[in-house]
Amino acid sequence: MITIAIDGHSSCGKSTMAKNLAKELGYVYIDTGAMYRSVTYYAMLNGMIDAEGNIDTERLKAEMPNINISFKFNPNTGRPDTYLNGTCVEDKIRTLEVSNHVSPIATLGFVREAMVAQQREMGKAKGVILDGRDIGTVVFPDAELKIFVTASAEIRAQRRYDELTAKGEVCEYDAILKNVQERDYIDSHREISPLTQAEDAIVLDNSNMTISEQQEWLLKLTKEVVSASE
Repeated sequence: MITIAIDGHSSCGKSTMAKNLAKELGYVYIDTGAMYRSVTYYAMLNGMIDAEGNIDTERLKAEMPNINISFKFNPNTGRPDTYLNGTCVEDKIRTLEVSNHVSPIATLGFVREAMVAQQREMGKAKGVILDGRDIGTVVFPDAELKIFVTASAEIRAQRRYDELTAKGEVCEYDAILKNVQERDYIDSHREISPLTQAEDAIVLDNSNMTISEQQEWLLKLTKEVVSASE
């Protein structure tokens, strides 16, 4: 068993790739993006983000020990759901409102420190797949397989729009595109653990690939790496 790190820009389909691969391999999937979304949702729920988007960082820092994030397998979907303090928040953390606030939360040093510690604890036994922004550079720099996923902002925005409308959420493509572009900038320019491609990562531009094509590519590559590591 190995550790697989999948990094890349928002709305690239990293989570879908990672979840499907974990199911195929029988590995544990850890959705690090969902962890930051859960912290964001907790902050929103408890009035720590005002109407202008300002974060009450002192209060959030004090609350971090009370934020427990876990994953439980959902037999109906065949994938894990995200739980915040014992309550399933899988759908609640995927809204555009949470997306609009997650990048500033994820730039906070004390948030990243807490999440990275949890991620390392979850993945220390190997046989895990993690996706996020800094898995191959910060969380597991020694991962045996590192993938960096990218696609054009327009295509990523369209995918996000399709995903949200399929859930019945009313949204506008232009607002989603703006969110994607803003998140790209924030993720790439933050001082702590910015989004960068690890030197030994393999790049996947999935702009013109179907989910099945991505999965076939990733599974073939993974089997080669696992075989070489045995």
